[in-house]
Amino acid sequence: MSSQYLTLYKMIVLYMLKRSDVPLSKSQIYDFILEKEYTNFLTLQEVFSELASQSLISEKTMANRTYLEITDEGAQTLEFFGNRINPSIRQQVDEYMEANSIRIRNEAAIQGNYRKTGENEYLVHLTAIENGQSILELKIPVPTEEMAQKMMDEWKVKNQDIYQYLFSQLL
Repeated sequence: MSSQYLTLYKMIVLYMLKRSDVPLSKSQIYDFILEKEYTNFLTLQEVFSELASQSLISEKTMANRTYLEITDEGAQTLEFFGNRINPSIRQQVDEYMEANSIRIRNEAAIQGNYRKTGENEYLVHLTAIENGQSILELKIPVPTEEMAQKMMDEWKVKNQDIYQYLFSQLL
């Protein structure tokens, strides 16, 4: 693979991260780049690896998803080399980000994960984030992994109802 193309793919990823006001998951970036057929899955894996090793992005894994954020070094790199992104590609990124902004924000704002804490116990950690601040965190012990997964799935769907219920009960 030509380094020219790898540089372009890196700039596209950095541009996407810069355009987003929340961290993007790798799968959100995969969706866009693979849908547009700019490159393949393995090349994109290499791009993510190189961006992370060069400290141009930071990675955080939650609930089997890896979220990416652009670093200050990544933003500077994008300023220097961002002109290598064709204006039509920039427009496609902008359109994707605009069309998917609510879904992207919701995926980043409502998070959950769990971990095994004992023989028959898992700790489920559910979080709601707004404007970069945690507005609700719940930690609930459950006896099975299936229950932990079910709670995470339900949290994604019912988080607003749960938040409103707690708020009304506490006032």
